[in-house]
Amino acid sequence: MENNNLDTLVKAIAGVSVTSQRDNSKPSRSVKRREKKAQQEATREQRIREEQSNIVSDRIIENEKLERKIEPLGLKVNEIKPDGHCLYRAVEDQLAYFSGGCSPYNYQQLRQMVAAYMREHASDFLPFFLSDNKMEEDYDNSLSERFEKYCREVESTAAWGGQLELGALTHCLRKHILIFSGSFPDVEMGQEYKSNTEIGSSNPSIMLSYHRHAFGLGEHYNSVIPM
Repeated sequence: MENNNLDTLVKAIAGVSVTSQRDNSKPSRSVKRREKKAQQEATREQRIREEQSNIVSDRIIENEKLERKIEPLGLKVNEIKPDGHCLYRAVEDQLAYFSGGCSPYNYQQLRQMVAAYMREHASDFLPFFLSDNKMEEDYDNSLSERFEKYCREVESTAAWGGQLELGALTHCLRKHILIFSGSFPDVEMGQEYKSNTEIGSSNPSIMLSYHRHAFGLGEHYNSVIPM
């Protein structure tokens, strides 16, 4: 069946009718050439479809696992725009929720805060920065120059945020951050800022969800809020 589908796709790309011929004439050379030329494109399209199908399947499985984890806690995912700012937008959404609808910082200000904190506490971040960037071949610049370049990207581009930036955020905001995931164990950061009781707490935890298979672009963060 799979081969039949591929043959049909090849003929469609080549502009050949997939219905039965009314006569028994053999395909012309030009038709054969078109079919041969279309073979590679058809195979490529089929591979893309299979990859997209796998992505959708992985995403569904991941989301179902996440829902089973957070629904008993009375929580749900609040979708965040899928772009390089998703971590900061998700944190902004959390702060807005705590403040009754208006966050004290937007995602751009959060980026600036993170970059400033990382510069000020460079010694805390450099070991992790080296570990994450050990394959980088930017040997013309010193370590401090490479780290400054990284901070500038955090500050002024749509560079995706991860472990380093989360570590800075928890200290910038002096908040405990809890990251739920359907693919990995949950992660807590800034436990020194965790309130003894979350009910009516004056310093509630920031709750995020990490999605490895959210989109074709890759990893993504959403905000997690009460139902």
